[in-house]
Amino acid sequence: MPTTIRFRQGSGRLCLDFARTLRFRGTAAAVEELPDAEALAAWVRQCGPCPAGAGDATPALVRTAHELREAIHRLIGAARSGGRPDAATRALVNEAAAHPVPVPALTASGRLAWHAGDPVRATLALVARDALDLVASPAVDRVRDCAGAACGALFLDTSRPGTRRWCSMDTCGNRAKKAALRRRSGG
Repeated sequence: MPTTIRFRQGSGRLCLDFARTLRFRGTAAAVEELPDAEALAAWVRQCGPCPAGAGDATPALVRTAHELREAIHRLIGAARSGGRPDAATRALVNEAAAHPVPVPALTASGRLAWHAGDPVRATLALVARDALDLVASPAVDRVRDCAGAACGALFLDTSRPGTRRWCSMDTCGNRAKKAALRRRSGG
């Protein structure tokens, strides 16, 4: 029985959750969570609004997803530093955002279902549009780097004082608190 791939969510924005698919970014322990078409389709199923089948992702779309993810990371980095992204980065994200997005439809049972002719590319379009919206809004000033020593994830700090330190209290925050306790207790 195949295992269900579980991707990290909870960064506060779809584009930041997507950027997290390169786990431990900037460290020697970096892990690619989207190594193949199956993993990309699984991310779309978990994080996107419409279902994606195993055949909906291709090796070419995986390369496109990696390029988009890195362009989004550069775009957000430039916006956070007050700079401007290079033309190639802007063009890549703009091009991805221009694809058709999933559309909603009400089912006979009254539930909302999302559909797309190309669910993977449509979800990538949503990711790109979310990134464009984020960098053009004041919310970009609330994007933070996780304080976890090897995490490398970005997250949107929605705390009232704007002092959140970790991408997740359950993982990085908990690890930091346990390490601090061990240091204080001498163990």
